Amino acid sequence: SCYGSTISSFHAGVPAVIQTQQTVVAAVGAEAQLSCQLLQPKDVLQVTWQKMLPEGEKNLATYTTYFGQRVNSGFKDKLEFKEAGLQTCSIVIRNVSDQDEGCYRCLFNTYPDGALTGRTCLQLYELHEPVLHIRESNSTAESVVSCSATGRPAPTVTLKVTQRDSSLSHHNTVRVNNINGTVTVTATAVLSGSHDDSAEVGCAARVPPGPQVEVVMMVPQVKQTPADVRILVVVLVLACFAAVVIVLLMQKHKNRYFFFFF
Repeated sequence: SCYGSTISSFHAGVPAVIQTQQTVVAAVGAEAQLSCQLLQPKDVLQVTWQKMLPEGEKNLATYTTYFGQRVNSGFKDKLEFKEAGLQTCSIVIRNVSDQDEGCYRCLFNTYPDGALTGRTCLQLYELHEPVLHIRESNSTAESVVSCSATGRPAPTVTLKVTQRDSSLSHHNTVRVNNINGTVTVTATAVLSGSHDDSAEVGCAARVPPGPQVEVVMMVPQVKQTPADVRILVVVLVLACFAAVVIVLLMQKHKNRYFFFFF
């Protein structure tokens, strides 16, 4: 994706307009396309792409009618021409990484006006697939839902439940800054209410301006643990014992009443 703009370049008092993207946004590991278009007809001899560095510009690739497309050594596995022309020229950077982030220049070397330049900047974002967990809480009627997502810049993480009778409450969000520049965001909530086998919990993570990434998990049914079974057995045994005692007491009381009557 990109943010479009028109950049004007001036040389020797003659205005020339180069249309390019002010900012091109790409995901880490994906491809990024940089384009420049000369909107006014000029006698262009060569188009050059450069990376702007603190120590100066570094030539990446050139295009001329005579020599065709030329990618400088060290960039042949990284860069290729998408559209090669003297009025419109675009390149593709493959498998973009932190080293590729920054600003680039396209130079249209014209006669007699000289070099007309446009500038476009590459901005990267990073988002790993969210990790969703559901576990039982101390209350058998509730579950704790947590979802973690790591990205750059910090992602937004949203939890949701599909079943109408269920709800998420007590939301909490924690951010951890990692040493590699990414941020891990963990969202936690309590799932309460009745739910059946079809109930699902979803987690959505997004790093603007990238697309949203979602994961979904079925809500596990609450199962009785061995401790619950033991408690149930004890309760049933005590109930049976109490019933027997009550029956015996009633029988004894009945016999006493019978002897007193006669």
